[in-house]
Amino acid sequence: MTFLVSIVGLLFLILIHEAGHFFVALAVGIKPRKFYIGFPPAIVKTVRNGIEYGIGAIPLGGYVRIPGMHRPAAKDVQVNFAPALREAPELQEPLAAAERPLDRGDLAAARAALPQLQEAFERAYLSRVARKSGERGLRDLEESLGSDAYWRQPTWKRITVIFAGPGVNILFAIGLLALVYILGVPNTNTRAVDAVSGNTPAAHIGLEPGDVIVAVNGQKTATFQQIRNRIQASKGKPVTVTVERHGRLVTLGSARTMRASDGRWVLGFTPGIRYKSYGVLTSFRFALDDCWQATKGMGLAIEGLFHHKGRDQLTSTVGIVKVSSNALKVSFRLYLQILGLISLSLALLNLLPLLPLDGGHILFSAIEGIRRRAVAREVYERASVVGFALILLIAFIALSNDLSGRGPG
Repeated sequence: MTFLVSIVGLLFLILIHEAGHFFVALAVGIKPRKFYIGFPPAIVKTVRNGIEYGIGAIPLGGYVRIPGMHRPAAKDVQVNFAPALREAPELQEPLAAAERPLDRGDLAAARAALPQLQEAFERAYLSRVARKSGERGLRDLEESLGSDAYWRQPTWKRITVIFAGPGVNILFAIGLLALVYILGVPNTNTRAVDAVSGNTPAAHIGLEPGDVIVAVNGQKTATFQQIRNRIQASKGKPVTVTVERHGRLVTLGSARTMRASDGRWVLGFTPGIRYKSYGVLTSFRFALDDCWQATKGMGLAIEGLFHHKGRDQLTSTVGIVKVSSNALKVSFRLYLQILGLISLSLALLNLLPLLPLDGGHILFSAIEGIRRRAVAREVYERASVVGFALILLIAFIALSNDLSGRGPG
């Protein structure tokens, strides 16, 4: 059940990311053509005001289709209509009527040629594959030549729409972390015993949940830290514990401490935890500080990609689900805290200046705004290939870490 909740939480973070793109695009005058929860094939779908809303059968977050991400090029026509042209040579003339203007940059003439191409395409006898490819080509041409095409928009609009996705994740992270501080975070471990592990020295001497440890080896202990220090100082020698139980002082039998897997000397009990709640303003201040510390940590992690030990810190979706699932087993508050940090990490990763990530689109939009002209399509494509290869490499390392047990998850 905890794994299911963890997966749903991760999908929700991806969904609000896409919703950020969607609603901000609408707000600045770019009408998205699709908004899906999950990926196709569609289980259910409906069209309202020219936008297709649907639920996909593959539950991997969601996606938004924004029209005309790139300036149309003549080679787009060649690629998308090649199967149709092989089966219907009569399409050559209407295709050329749209392709030639694109080649010389006359977008108005290319747009004027679309109705003739559409009519010829509908009359042609084509296989299912050729028709599907041609329909996609017609759709892409129509959208990229439209007035609300993404590539036509001012630089500030394009950057705003793209930043909206990770921006929502950042705001969600801050809000969720602030909520955790408002609900209360562990402040100090108390002297009260919350749980006793089986087959441990604590169990052998009869320590019980609810006991309050008041002395170790006859020395009074005012805080849990003092209890821990006395147990640690025993180094495996017998210790005597005095507790307050139901209003009476009880001195339990002597037992040797044991060494835990991390090398500490322990008795084998879990202390109670005292939670402290904070005001709204203080909670948001703490949340912002947590986000800043996590951002610096992400920077160090990226730098660590060039070192073997740094690569071991990478984790994939598998590790993320495992960590959040384990956190949920501890407490719901810890799960919310982890979910907030995952949301922030999702935003920061998407803001890396690599295509096809959001950060890559922001970088190229900024470059085009400074140059006052579009970056050549070939540059986009080469940068996308390099970026995609790097992303796949990082994903492979992260998944290898999780499957081999080296990762932080």
